[in-house]
Amino acid sequence: QVQLVESGGGLVQAGGSLRLSCAASGRTFSTYAMGWFRQAPGKERDFVAGISWSGGSKYYANAVRGRFAISRDDAKNLVYLQMNSLRPEDTAVYYCGARHFGLGLPNDAYKNWGQGTQVTVSS
Repeated sequence: QVQLVESGGGLVQAGGSLRLSCAASGRTFSTYAMGWFRQAPGKERDFVAGISWSGGSKYYANAVRGRFAISRDDAKNLVYLQMNSLRPEDTAVYYCGARHFGLGLPNDAYKNWGQGTQVTVSS
């Protein structure tokens, strides 16, 4: 089992950076692939980035590739999303989810969603 809590969101100007964190409870965190998703008002929740349970594979949505980076620290039960060169269209609530023994793929069945953290990028 794993429970997730997102943090690190806030207000930032276009071109700036934020680092989101996802803190996980549970003794088997290292066996879960982790994914970051985001949802803007009136839109569906979209995949942003994923990392396999082993940490060996990473995937990114086209909209964020080259700007965002996902990483994990299994010793601390943490997953990060480093967000650089932020744009107003990145504004959304960001969520993390987990998939047991997943590969971090966009279509993995992530679950155990946290409460989300708001990211707002001003122009």
